[in-house]
Amino acid sequence: MKFEKITRFFREVHSEMKSVTWPGKDDLKEGTLVVIVISAIVAIFLSVVDFGFKNLMGLFF
Repeated sequence: MKFEKITRFFREVHSEMKSVTWPGKDDLKEGTLVVIVISAIVAIFLSVVDFGFKNLMGLFF
């Protein structure tokens, strides 16, 4: 009984994977560039905020 459910699950996964539209090479490059740029912006922002809090805490203690 469990084997039938597992088999059905994998058949459904296989049929769904046939309908997936995979990104092209250009889309993949563009998406990767966006992730790298956004990650760098967030890293810089967090570094500035951390530096600011460190200096602010230094004034109090």
